[in-house]
Amino acid sequence: MIIFNLKNVLEAERINVIVMNEFASSGAGDLATFDTWPELWIENETQFERAEVILKDIVSQPGASDWYCRGCQEKNGAAFQLCWNCGRTYE
Repeated sequence: MIIFNLKNVLEAERINVIVMNEFASSGAGDLATFDTWPELWIENETQFERAEVILKDIVSQPGASDWYCRGCQEKNGAAFQLCWNCGRTYE
């Protein structure tokens, strides 16, 4: 679920991404565990460094607190910049 939120964050920044191994979890047990983990791939290699900075910024906020969406009032985790319910960005 987290990988899809990260995908949404990057796409909101106009960085096109692909989720690889999205349905591979059904192969768990027959395949090595790490072969079934979802992966986030950047479509345009020139945007990789920018995407990396954005994602590192999200995961390096250990003291941040949850926030409430101004659009639908849904509670969202501190690591997320988009509301999981309506997709509005954190303001």
